[in-house]
Amino acid sequence: MEKPKSSEKHRALLALALLVPIPSLGTWAGLVGGQGEPWGKAVYAIAKGWILVLPLVWLMVVERQRPRWPRFKTDGMVWGVVSGAAIFAIIMGAYLTFARNWIDPGFVSEQIEKVELGTPLRYVGFAVYVCVVNALLEEYVWRWFVATRCEKLMKRWVAVVASALLFTLHHVIALGVYFPDWRVTALSSLGIFIGGATWSWLYIRYRNIYAAYVSHVFADIAIFVIGYWLAFGGAGA
Repeated sequence: MEKPKSSEKHRALLALALLVPIPSLGTWAGLVGGQGEPWGKAVYAIAKGWILVLPLVWLMVVERQRPRWPRFKTDGMVWGVVSGAAIFAIIMGAYLTFARNWIDPGFVSEQIEKVELGTPLRYVGFAVYVCVVNALLEEYVWRWFVATRCEKLMKRWVAVVASALLFTLHHVIALGVYFPDWRVTALSSLGIFIGGATWSWLYIRYRNIYAAYVSHVFADIAIFVIGYWLAFGGAGA
């Protein structure tokens, strides 16, 4: 890989500064400072829009490239499936063996009600959206945009770790809202970091957003299965 020029590094640093804090701000506004308030919902929505639009604007205005959706390819797909299945097994195993004893299902149900997902149909519909659409959008933002900017600033393995840490930050805020027990927040944050590092490695290694996406979907499915058990009862509740 050709060594980035100083100007490229400055641009990469600016791009990260403009994007990385925004999800944490939006999550805090929507779930903590302004939960249930119009301004909180507005800030959350604006933050979501910002992190989706900024990479495209950056690509066209700063890097002067035409945006195009990446074509589907199979590079790294086997590792995407294998890593995703492993992550799924780890999440389910950790929950079923000990983590479920740390979580109050009633509290989780209350939080799900607050965000208007308190029926199985709404919950499953939201889960499908997150797995099919949101996971792909997160790969576009955090792997294609953030991980590659980190790569311009540091060695590849450091970029993998750094991008995973940045990806984890806003999730910690949400986890603290839904799971007051610090052990659940800490364990889940570790899991998100490991997932983020895995998906960054897949993208940087194969330059294939779909390999990372497939792995990501396995993790989201596991999380929503556990959430369903907690909110509506089930084998793992």
